[in-house]
Amino acid sequence: MRKQKILVIDDENLICWSFKKKLSGKVYSIISADTGEEGLRLFEQHSPDIVFLDNKLPGIQGLEIVQKIKAQNEETIIVFMTAFGTIETAVKAMKLGAFEYINKPFSFEEIEVILNNINKKIQLDNEVQILRRQQKSELTFDHIVGQSPSLKRILHMAKKIAASEATTILLLGASGTGKDLMARVIHNESSRSSKPFVTINCASLPETLLESELFGHEKGAFTDAKQQKKGLFEIADGGTVFLDEIGDIHISLQVKLLGIIENKTVRRLGGTADLQVDVRIIAATNKDLQKAIIEKTFREDLFYRLKVFQITIPSLKERQQDISLLIAHFIDSFNIQFRKSIKGISAEAEKHLIKYTWPGNIRELKNVIERAMILETGEYINIESLPIEIRNEQIPVSNNDCLSNFQIPEKGFSLLEVEKSLIKQALQKTNYNQTKAAKLLGISRDSVRYKQKKYNL
Repeated sequence: MRKQKILVIDDENLICWSFKKKLSGKVYSIISADTGEEGLRLFEQHSPDIVFLDNKLPGIQGLEIVQKIKAQNEETIIVFMTAFGTIETAVKAMKLGAFEYINKPFSFEEIEVILNNINKKIQLDNEVQILRRQQKSELTFDHIVGQSPSLKRILHMAKKIAASEATTILLLGASGTGKDLMARVIHNESSRSSKPFVTINCASLPETLLESELFGHEKGAFTDAKQQKKGLFEIADGGTVFLDEIGDIHISLQVKLLGIIENKTVRRLGGTADLQVDVRIIAATNKDLQKAIIEKTFREDLFYRLKVFQITIPSLKERQQDISLLIAHFIDSFNIQFRKSIKGISAEAEKHLIKYTWPGNIRELKNVIERAMILETGEYINIESLPIEIRNEQIPVSNNDCLSNFQIPEKGFSLLEVEKSLIKQALQKTNYNQTKAAKLLGISRDSVRYKQKKYNL
């Protein structure tokens, strides 16, 4: 856990000395100033979490300092101190944004009570921020549905990793296999479960915004940075940061991410101070990172740092015996959500679902069951409630059948042009659905995406 920074602004040397003597240690880091001007300079330099501020100072006065600090960072907690206390002064300070006030002389028992209240507020504020980003989940390993050998193997490994002190975990697997669910469960089953679980999709934000979200920023760091903002690594201190689609993170951010892993510190955009953080990083991707390393789009050192513990989640096609269990699970779940009483699925419909290849994996199966639950009016999901591509799926023609009559022209041809033409045809035939195009061509979705970019299609 990182130390909380406390800035004491008071022209009485004994007060500043007492704070350092009583509070310096594992929990707090104390800096002090004896004038308002020096206090503001240290505030900008160190970005303290808490400020103990005297009212009467040489030069600029306490009430004005409250205004200036709050203008820079609304989240800074200010405790107003005065030996000339009046109710009117205290009320003014509170109206300007002070968290609490205390009259001099005071005991450090009073200071400890205030700090306890502040810590409760900080914890509550962090929880509110997390809850705004996502609905709290109490998922455990028991909530992962399946009995297939491939799933059992990764669950056995995941349980060991969750119980360990491992700080970096890499989840690999195709889109829709449940990497996000695995990340949440590992967090909930770990010693960090009482701390925040923060998730962000690295592919959904532009580079500059993603950097601000991850690392935070100081006021004035860029045009729209009107206030100081904590990054997700600060918010998740003591908990877990889930970096989904890590394969899409820009190479420049990979350097900073590697620094956080190795040094356990983060620096806000525009900041000068390194902030200590204690987080477990779970990264996930459906990309081939070793291929990305060869293509110079992913750092090799970051890859090996992330994959200290690697879990590859099998596709639904590799877990065919789990499909019936998942169907029953989703029916139970949607019965509650939709207030319905579907008893199950017909044998014919279930047969088609088991035979289907599921390019979208568990996510696609869940969506199919949701659709069927909405459409179904009987007691059981029947074949008519399934999408047409599942009802009418045929066994694909083998490549040998397709190519048996193909002859190379005497003048030859450009293999690259043929590949480009086939990729283009597959994309056009599937309305540029990369997953379906990949299925037509018998290659991975990542390969289609790479070749689509390569040929500028």
